[in-house]
Amino acid sequence: MPNIKSCCAAALLLCALISPAAAADERDALSILQAATEAAGGEGWAQARTLMLSGSAEYWGATGAQPRSASDSYVMWRVFDPDRSAAHGAEGKVRIIAKSAGKTQWTVGFDGSTTWTERGITPKAEADAFWAGNFGFGIIRHARKPGFKAERVADGSIGSHALYKIRLTDPQGGVTLFGIDQQSLAIRTMGFMTPKGWHERHYDDFVRLSNPDWLQAREVTLFYNGVKANVVHWDSFKVNGPVDDAIFAPPAQPASN
Repeated sequence: MPNIKSCCAAALLLCALISPAAAADERDALSILQAATEAAGGEGWAQARTLMLSGSAEYWGATGAQPRSASDSYVMWRVFDPDRSAAHGAEGKVRIIAKSAGKTQWTVGFDGSTTWTERGITPKAEADAFWAGNFGFGIIRHARKPGFKAERVADGSIGSHALYKIRLTDPQGGVTLFGIDQQSLAIRTMGFMTPKGWHERHYDDFVRLSNPDWLQAREVTLFYNGVKANVVHWDSFKVNGPVDDAIFAPPAQPASN
């Protein structure tokens, strides 16, 4: 018959081994998001004004295992909206230019009210559908504001990384599912419904910047309905630098008779 003292000792040892994980499992959604904010760079990250990224990109089609095209220059400028309240709509200002061998493949811009591409001004309904399938990551900066709801859901994983999963609902009803690395607290995934189906972004190859403190993913992979659509490789970053407003301005329209 087992010795009572030895059984108690074994039970205490087992509790000691599992208690850190159990305690971690009890963290609520907002505390995890707060920890993720601190890991990303704290208030300097949360209150960033501008961001400029440059690198390259690869694109896949609806079928086929190999990329269909690539951009050897992929540049994005962002001006953030400090009062953002909707995760999946146009906000602030944005411009992206994709080039190959010095030739523009495509571009998109938003100046705060008008969306445009290399083809000209985009009609509002088309623009709204386009932005509904984009953005989303930055809404995590506003999660602690009134009107947002953060809920913890079943944990997950990506590769070898265990993730906390947080469902964040914005005041407009937009829902984003974030995956927070349980060890580093880096934001590794986000997903949401779009007009094209379920969209996910996976973040990897992180680097720590300074002035301000900033955790930047150098690789972003985009999926639609589980199928990889494109990968962006960032190799140059600038936070809170000056951005010429002309970058976001739509092309001049021909005068009407």
